[in-house]
Amino acid sequence: QVQLVEAGGGLVLAGGSLRLSCAASGGTFTNYAMAWFRQAPGKERAFVAVISWGGGRTDYADSVKGRFTISRDNTNNTVYLQMDSLKPEDTAVYYCAADQIPKWGTLKTHRNEYDYWGQGTQVTVSS
Repeated sequence: QVQLVEAGGGLVLAGGSLRLSCAASGGTFTNYAMAWFRQAPGKERAFVAVISWGGGRTDYADSVKGRFTISRDNTNNTVYLQMDSLKPEDTAVYYCAADQIPKWGTLKTHRNEYDYWGQGTQVTVSS
């Protein structure tokens, strides 16, 4: 069973950048597709980005396409979310999630399809 720990959140001005990281332990990292979700106050947890086991396939929410980049380092069992051109509406708690799927399985974008979650890290973008 994999454990996930996020880091890198904080307060940033609109237009700025942050890089989130998520360290995985307790499982074989390459058995998992990895994703980021976010939850703003009063809203449901929403999909942000997902990456396949080897990094060759990715998918993004329309709201972050062209601004956010998901990547992974399988040597260090870590997944990243590079966030550029941040907007106040990006303010949320960001969660890392893992999905154990076959290596060429479908990448999933709904929170109910993920079994493993980190504790979350707060990102606040001020205008």
